[in-house]
Formats: sequence, C-alpha cells, structure tokens
Amino acid sequence: MSDDVEILEKLTPYKGFFRIDRYKLRHRLHAGGWSEPMIREVFERGNAVGVLLYDPDRDKVVLVEQFRLPAHLAGRSAWQLEIVAGVTDGGADESPGDLARREAREEAGVAILGPLVPIHRFMPSPGGSTEAIELFCGRVDARTAEGIHGLAEEHEDIKVVTLHYREAMKLVRQQKIENSPALISLYWLAANRIRLRQMWNEPPSLV
Repeated sequence: MSDDVEILEKLTPYKGFFRIDRYKLRHRLHAGGWSEPMIREVFERGNAVGVLLYDPDRDKVVLVEQFRLPAHLAGRSAWQLEIVAGVTDGGADESPGDLARREAREEAGVAILGPLVPIHRFMPSPGGSTEAIELFCGRVDARTAEGIHGLAEEHEDIKVVTLHYREAMKLVRQQKIENSPALISLYWLAANRIRLRQMWNEPPSLV
C-alpha cells in the first residue's frame, strides 16, 4: 500500500531513449517500524503488450526475429526470436488489444482473427524496472505470415519466422529462445494448446 512506502526525494539523472530515476525512500519492515533511508535507481521504459500468433489449423506459431543490442552485450545471440510486441504510450485512445492487433500487422504482416485470448500480465524485472507486460494469444492464418517488416523511423528490421508447434518447443528445450515474453507464451501454449484448438474449431471471423 502507498502508506507503507515514503518517497523522500526523486531525481532523474538520465533521460534518453529510456529514463533512469533515482529515489531516496524508506518502507515499513516486516517486523514493524521503518527501514533506514535508502537510494534506489529505477529503469523506466514504459509498459508493453505482447501477442503470441498461433494458427490452430496448421498447428504453427508466428514469431519474429530482430536485433537486440543488450542480448549481444550479454554474450547471447544479437538476433532474438520473439513474439510480436509493442510499447504502450499510456494514452486512452488505443487499448492493449488494439495495440496487439496493430503490432501484428506492422511486425508480421498478419491480421488477428477473432477475439484475443488473455495469457498473463507480469513484471519481467520488478527489482529494477516498473515495466509490466500484458500477453495475449491471437489466431492467425500462418500462410499469410512472411517477409521483413518494421518501421524505418524506429530502425526496425524484423523478419517473420513461422514454426510448427513442435519446432518451437524444441527451440525452447534447446534454450534457443531466451526472452521472457516468448518463453511464458510458449509454455502457456503447451499447457493450453488442446483447449485452444477445440475452442477455435469454429471458422474464425475477421475483427
């Protein structure tokens, strides 16, 4: 609760593509009383929406591959296999579902058919960032997914990768898919795939 945390001071030492805020604060202790004042830096990058694109008729997932500098600096592959995702701007004009549909068109060139299925909402790094990610699953026709996409003004170079479900899960087991939104979404699909295919047995409608 807000009464359990006292912000004593807030500074913004850096603001660029992302933002770093520095807080001086104290909080209530489990044993009672208050902690000593402490300094914490918080990485502000906004919230995000991700959507796992799945074709139940062909049992395929549509992923995207793009360059990620932090992965390269961490000694991982600089080109990461991911689900389609986008950062929210905090405005009320575009809902998370609308953002998911727009990003599916922009990053993978596909239309989401019918309603989205919620997967989960989580914080990838609550010890250092306020970012929360809302995940969905969307039905697509994988035959329409191909090519290279992205917005030039955002320096996006996004390649569409279509995989059979078994191929995607093999990459998970081989630890070749390393980012949390894709891993959470694919593990969710593994647990819900039969139910999802039964639910989507009816012909889809374009929404």
